[in-house]
Parts: sequence; C-alpha cells; structure tokens
Amino acid sequence: MQLSLKVWRQAGADVPGRFETYTVPHAQPDMSFLELLDVLNEQLIHSGSELIEFDHDCREGICGSCGVMINGKAHGGLPKTATCQLYLRHFQDGDEITVEPWRAEAFPVLKDLVVERAAFDHIMMAGGYISVKTGSAPEANTIPVPKPDADLAFDYAACIGCGACVAACPNASASLFTAAKLAHLSLLPQGHPERKSRAIAMTEQMVIEGFGDCSNHGECQAVCPKGISIDAIARMRREFVQAQL
Repeated sequence: MQLSLKVWRQAGADVPGRFETYTVPHAQPDMSFLELLDVLNEQLIHSGSELIEFDHDCREGICGSCGVMINGKAHGGLPKTATCQLYLRHFQDGDEITVEPWRAEAFPVLKDLVVERAAFDHIMMAGGYISVKTGSAPEANTIPVPKPDADLAFDYAACIGCGACVAACPNASASLFTAAKLAHLSLLPQGHPERKSRAIAMTEQMVIEGFGDCSNHGECQAVCPKGISIDAIARMRREFVQAQL
C-alpha cells in the first residue's frame, strides 16, 4: 500500500514549524505506525535528508512516550490504543495521514514530533509518592485492602503519562493525568499519610505548569490508551476540597 504522510517539522520551540509531505510507496498493513515512521526515515537517509524526530521506547503500549496527533486525533483515535500499537491495516491504500506533535503550552516542542513532558514529572514530584520505611518488603497481607478499592486503584494506576489527555483537551488540561495519580494513592491505606497535602500540592503544581482547567468535555477519557475514566477527576476535586477544609 502507498501512503502519503504530512509531517510537522520544527527545529525547536522558538522556531516556526511547517508541514512537509512524504510518500511511502511500500507500506505493509501489518506495520505499526512507528514502523512506518522508521521506513520513512530510512528513505530520508538514502536521499540525504534530515530525519524526522519522534519519541518512543517500549513499542508495546506501556511507556506512553510515543504519543502524536494522527489526523487530528491523539494516538490516531482507535479506542484504548497507543500510537505504537496502531497498525496500518486501519488505513486505506492512498490515504494522506497528517502527523503532528502534542499541542499544549506546557508541552513545548523539542524537535519535530518530540515534546518536552517534564511538566508531568514536576506534578509527580509535588506529591505522587508515599512515605515508607526502608528495608525488606513487608508481607503482602499485612495491610488488608478491600478488593473493590484495590481493583479501582489498579485501574487508575494504569495511567502511562503519555499526555494524550492534555493534547485532546480544548483547555490543555492535565486533570485526568493528575487525578489518576491522586486517586490510585488515595484509595490505598499506604497513601493516606500524605493524602491531604498530596491533593493540594499536585493540583497546585498542575496550575503552575501552565495546564488549563477541566470543563468536562470528556475528550481526555475518549483518547486515553488505558481507558481511564473521568470519574477520577471528580474524585480529585473531592480530595482537594476536603484537604482545603
């Protein structure tokens, strides 16, 4: 199959960017989207052109680093699918595919499709941890956790921090990411000592980093590759209000 890629090229955050169009004549339906970019970069090497920079690591939908906008949709719009797990069988021969980086003030472009997501790290550093004593691992059953709480905490902990929620939100809000990190810790006994300070610190850091506020559009939930529910945001708001009181 032959595909035409309209790719965003930008040397850095302070340099104007532009779209450039490339043709990949021998794409295979079983290729992943990142493999398609690999093939395109091989073409660029042979032609002596500058390679397209894109971020990736695990290529298994686990690390979250591969996120880009594909035809205007975060990760390509396939439900619960990261960019690296999106396969070309979902496109048609002759399609033109537009590829862009995440668009958010808090995610400045480093180069081409790569953005700086250190803002997420700063939010986690503000409170995404628990106080524990060092030493050997405790017995798993020392602190009983009700199964519904454990299951829900696990669902929220599945967040891979890819940033799709921010890219899809009209307000560039990081509420779903922050809420998922807050919620999975607040549901477990180990997260209770810092529960109030965590709710305040992480939500305040989210504002400091330049993310917008949530207005319940629900786009974040729709594009999340792990299917995290916006119920987490409601939980975060309750945690914040209770901490303030």
